[in-house]
Amino acid sequence: MIINANHCMKPLDIAAVRAFVVAAELRSFTRAGDVLGTTQSSISLKLSKLEGQLGRRLMERSPRHVRLSAEGLAFLDAARGLIEAHDRAAASFEVEERRLVVGVNHALIGSELPALLRRINAHDPSLRVEMRVGGTRELMALYDQGELDAAWVLRPDDHRKRSKAIYAEPFSWVATPGWQAAKGAPLLLATQGETCRIRNAATAVLDKAGIEWTEIFIGKGAATIGAAAAAGMAVAIMAIRTAPSGTVDVGEALGLPPVPAQEVLLYSSLNDRRSREALRLMSLAFQQMT
Repeated sequence: MIINANHCMKPLDIAAVRAFVVAAELRSFTRAGDVLGTTQSSISLKLSKLEGQLGRRLMERSPRHVRLSAEGLAFLDAARGLIEAHDRAAASFEVEERRLVVGVNHALIGSELPALLRRINAHDPSLRVEMRVGGTRELMALYDQGELDAAWVLRPDDHRKRSKAIYAEPFSWVATPGWQAAKGAPLLLATQGETCRIRNAATAVLDKAGIEWTEIFIGKGAATIGAAAAAGMAVAIMAIRTAPSGTVDVGEALGLPPVPAQEVLLYSSLNDRRSREALRLMSLAFQQMT
């Protein structure tokens, strides 16, 4: 008689499976711990127990890197499905409609927005999300006026209120492949104007490197300046994950200095479980896209 060992396996620990999925997507135990409100060592312990139960090595660890093993990669989709099914079951009695008004800095929103909204809807279908997209100053003013329940912004100059650091968003020089400035001409830029801290950080490193530049396109939002880059008009300074198709990071090819990463903060005073879970999911999604 043949006995399938899987039939004797104890039910998987949902918390351990969730820790695996988050660590795999963020490629970091530390960042996974931050998202899940625990420590790096706790994430590592959960993963070790899960690997012991499965009898498989799911991740390869080194002091600086975490990466999926072949078996971990094979398990990832099933693990995601298990977590999604668990969350849907846990939310099955949440039939009361809940309104959540959030603000997101326009530098953080690109073509991946539909995927983000799908995840929120799958997690809690009766949650009504209202999203405002704008600059940090605009969103902080709305938050101060009580018009936003939560806001994801780049670190504001006036950092007095209590917030949570989520991650550091990297920014790049984006253009069409092979884009070149005319010989002897300044670098052509598409930016969000002088009020944009990313634009100012980028032009500061250009000035320090002695690279001449000029703005030939000014717009609001990643989609707008990304369109200018995709049209071949100029180089845009943006998060590479928000860049439109047909564009690439041209910083190295053009010999441009790196743009400093910008810290993303979450402002919220919500304490109920349902809201906290929705905000955690959104914060995780932004980090997964980096």
